[in-house]
Amino acid sequence: MATLHRPAPSHRTYLPYAPHLPRAPRLPRVTLPRTRPGRRTPPGPDLARDLALPLGAVAAALLVAALMLTGESAHAAVALAVFALLTVAVSLPARPVVVPVVALVSWLFYDGFVLHQRSDLAFQPQDRTGLLVLLLAGITGAGCAAAVWAVRRHLAR
Repeated sequence: MATLHRPAPSHRTYLPYAPHLPRAPRLPRVTLPRTRPGRRTPPGPDLARDLALPLGAVAAALLVAALMLTGESAHAAVALAVFALLTVAVSLPARPVVVPVVALVSWLFYDGFVLHQRSDLAFQPQDRTGLLVLLLAGITGAGCAAAVWAVRRHLAR
Protein backbone atom coordinates (compact mmCIF):
# COMPACT_ATOMS: atom_id res chain seq x y z
CA MET A 1 0.00 0.00 0.00
CA ALA A 2 1.27 3.40 -0.82
CA THR A 3 1.15 6.21 1.61
CA LEU A 4 1.04 9.78 0.48
CA HIS A 5 3.00 12.29 2.45
CA ARG A 6 2.22 15.87 2.77
CA PRO A 7 4.60 18.12 0.81
CA ALA A 8 7.24 19.78 2.93
CA PRO A 9 6.71 23.49 3.54
CA SER A 10 8.99 25.80 1.71
CA HIS A 11 11.51 27.66 3.78
CA ARG A 12 11.36 30.82 1.77
CA THR A 13 8.36 33.03 1.38
CA TYR A 14 8.04 34.89 -1.89
CA LEU A 15 7.01 38.51 -1.76
CA PRO A 16 6.13 40.73 -4.71
CA TYR A 17 9.36 42.60 -4.06
CA ALA A 18 12.24 40.75 -2.56
CA PRO A 19 14.84 43.13 -1.07
CA HIS A 20 17.70 40.74 -1.67
CA LEU A 21 17.07 40.65 -5.48
CA PRO A 22 18.33 43.50 -7.71
CA ARG A 23 15.70 45.68 -9.28
CA ALA A 24 15.26 45.61 -13.04
CA PRO A 25 16.28 48.87 -14.66
CA ARG A 26 13.51 51.02 -16.11
CA LEU A 27 13.51 51.10 -19.87
CA PRO A 28 12.92 54.35 -21.73
CA ARG A 29 9.47 54.74 -23.21
CA VAL A 30 9.47 54.56 -26.99
CA THR A 31 6.78 56.34 -28.98
CA LEU A 32 6.10 55.66 -32.61
CA PRO A 33 6.11 58.61 -34.97
CA ARG A 34 2.70 59.71 -36.17
CA THR A 35 2.08 58.96 -39.80
CA ARG A 36 -0.63 59.87 -42.23
CA PRO A 37 -2.72 57.08 -43.65
CA GLY A 38 -1.60 55.87 -47.05
CA ARG A 39 -3.23 57.13 -50.19
CA ARG A 40 -5.84 54.85 -51.58
CA THR A 41 -5.72 54.11 -55.24
CA PRO A 42 -8.86 53.02 -57.00
CA PRO A 43 -9.10 49.26 -57.25
CA GLY A 44 -7.99 47.92 -60.58
CA PRO A 45 -10.32 45.87 -62.72
CA ASP A 46 -8.14 42.76 -62.44
CA LEU A 47 -10.82 40.22 -63.26
CA ALA A 48 -12.00 42.14 -66.31
CA ARG A 49 -8.38 42.47 -67.47
CA ASP A 50 -7.83 38.74 -67.22
CA LEU A 51 -11.12 37.74 -68.84
CA ALA A 52 -11.08 40.26 -71.70
CA LEU A 53 -9.79 37.84 -74.32
CA PRO A 54 -12.19 34.93 -73.62
CA LEU A 55 -15.16 37.25 -73.24
CA GLY A 56 -14.19 39.03 -76.45
CA ALA A 57 -14.03 35.70 -78.31
CA VAL A 58 -17.46 34.72 -77.00
CA ALA A 59 -18.87 38.15 -77.94
CA ALA A 60 -17.39 37.85 -81.45
CA ALA A 61 -18.93 34.39 -81.85
CA LEU A 62 -22.31 35.71 -80.72
CA LEU A 63 -21.98 38.64 -83.12
CA VAL A 64 -21.21 36.27 -85.99
CA ALA A 65 -24.24 34.18 -85.06
CA ALA A 66 -26.43 37.29 -85.03
CA LEU A 67 -25.05 38.41 -88.40
CA MET A 68 -25.64 34.96 -89.87
CA LEU A 69 -29.25 35.07 -88.71
CA THR A 70 -29.75 38.24 -90.75
CA GLY A 71 -28.65 36.37 -93.86
CA GLU A 72 -26.68 37.82 -96.72
CA SER A 73 -28.14 41.31 -96.20
CA ALA A 74 -25.38 42.36 -93.79
CA HIS A 75 -22.96 44.56 -95.71
CA ALA A 76 -19.25 43.93 -95.09
CA ALA A 77 -18.57 47.58 -94.14
CA VAL A 78 -21.38 47.60 -91.58
CA ALA A 79 -20.17 44.30 -90.14
CA LEU A 80 -16.61 45.67 -89.98
CA ALA A 81 -17.84 48.74 -88.09
CA VAL A 82 -19.72 46.53 -85.63
CA PHE A 83 -16.64 44.34 -85.15
CA ALA A 84 -14.51 47.48 -84.65
CA LEU A 85 -16.89 48.68 -81.91
CA LEU A 86 -16.73 45.24 -80.30
CA THR A 87 -12.92 45.31 -80.45
CA VAL A 88 -12.83 48.75 -78.82
CA ALA A 89 -15.21 47.57 -76.07
CA VAL A 90 -13.13 44.46 -75.36
CA SER A 91 -9.81 46.35 -75.52
CA LEU A 92 -10.86 48.87 -72.87
CA PRO A 93 -10.43 46.54 -69.86
CA ALA A 94 -7.80 44.27 -71.50
CA ARG A 95 -4.12 44.27 -70.64
CA PRO A 96 -2.07 46.15 -73.26
CA VAL A 97 -0.15 43.00 -74.18
CA VAL A 98 -3.38 41.20 -75.05
CA VAL A 99 -4.82 43.93 -77.31
CA PRO A 100 -3.23 42.64 -80.56
CA VAL A 101 -4.55 39.16 -79.77
CA VAL A 102 -8.03 40.59 -79.15
CA ALA A 103 -7.90 42.34 -82.54
CA LEU A 104 -6.62 39.16 -84.21
CA VAL A 105 -9.43 37.03 -82.73
CA SER A 106 -11.96 39.61 -83.85
CA TRP A 107 -10.46 39.62 -87.34
CA LEU A 108 -10.54 35.82 -87.51
CA PHE A 109 -14.27 35.80 -86.83
CA TYR A 110 -14.87 38.70 -89.22
CA ASP A 111 -12.78 37.27 -92.05
CA GLY A 112 -13.82 33.66 -91.65
CA PHE A 113 -17.54 34.05 -91.15
CA VAL A 114 -18.56 37.46 -92.52
CA LEU A 115 -16.38 37.94 -95.59
CA HIS A 116 -15.95 34.34 -96.73
CA GLN A 117 -19.05 32.72 -95.19
CA ARG A 118 -17.50 29.24 -94.93
CA SER A 119 -14.81 29.84 -92.32
CA ASP A 120 -12.15 30.25 -95.00
CA LEU A 121 -9.35 32.70 -94.24
CA ALA A 122 -7.70 34.70 -96.98
CA PHE A 123 -5.32 37.62 -97.13
CA GLN A 124 -6.65 39.67 -99.99
CA PRO A 125 -6.87 43.51 -99.91
CA GLN A 126 -10.30 43.48 -98.27
CA ASP A 127 -9.01 41.09 -95.58
CA ARG A 128 -5.93 43.22 -94.93
CA THR A 129 -8.10 46.32 -94.62
CA GLY A 130 -10.29 44.56 -92.06
CA LEU A 131 -7.22 43.46 -90.07
CA LEU A 132 -5.80 47.00 -90.10
CA VAL A 133 -9.13 48.53 -89.01
CA LEU A 134 -9.51 46.05 -86.15
CA LEU A 135 -5.90 46.55 -85.00
CA LEU A 136 -6.42 50.31 -84.97
CA ALA A 137 -9.68 49.83 -83.06
CA GLY A 138 -7.87 47.72 -80.45
CA ILE A 139 -5.08 50.28 -80.09
CA THR A 140 -7.67 53.06 -79.76
CA GLY A 141 -9.50 51.19 -77.01
CA ALA A 142 -6.28 50.46 -75.13
CA GLY A 143 -5.15 54.09 -75.49
CA CYS A 144 -8.45 55.39 -74.13
CA ALA A 145 -8.26 53.00 -71.19
CA ALA A 146 -4.68 54.08 -70.43
CA ALA A 147 -5.68 57.75 -70.55
CA VAL A 148 -8.62 57.18 -68.19
CA TRP A 149 -6.40 55.21 -65.80
CA ALA A 150 -3.76 57.98 -65.82
CA VAL A 151 -6.39 60.64 -65.06
CA ARG A 152 -7.80 58.53 -62.19
CA ARG A 153 -4.32 58.03 -60.76
CA HIS A 154 -3.60 61.76 -61.05
CA LEU A 155 -6.87 62.68 -59.33
CA ALA A 156 -6.23 60.19 -56.52
CA ARG A 157 -3.07 62.06 -55.55
